[in-house]
Amino acid sequence: MSKRVLIVDDAVVMRMMIKGILSKNGFDVVGEAQNGVEAVDKYKSLNPDLVTMDMVMPEMDGITAVRQIIGHDPNAKIIMCTSMGQQALVVEAIQAGAKSFITKPFQPPKILETINKVLS
Repeated sequence: MSKRVLIVDDAVVMRMMIKGILSKNGFDVVGEAQNGVEAVDKYKSLNPDLVTMDMVMPEMDGITAVRQIIGHDPNAKIIMCTSMGQQALVVEAIQAGAKSFITKPFQPPKILETINKVLS
């Protein structure tokens, strides 16, 4: 059975890009969210195998959303999507419970490698 993924990013273009890469590679994108508040709600209702989480979003940032999702499900698998120069935030996200991170601009092989590592 294909792995179910929730994509969280405030930029529609980024969500479409990640969705395209994952869909082409056998993943089932079960939902999308444009901020941390939506991410937490959708995680609870969809219970995906994996979440790709943007760091900087309106209403609730990615790190706060990670804390809330991990609080709900300590086994949640979350990968942070970061821009260059956000190393301090990455460390904070990993401490909050994120399993790994990928850097924008995205390279499909790197995304798939990171996702497969987190899911294995």
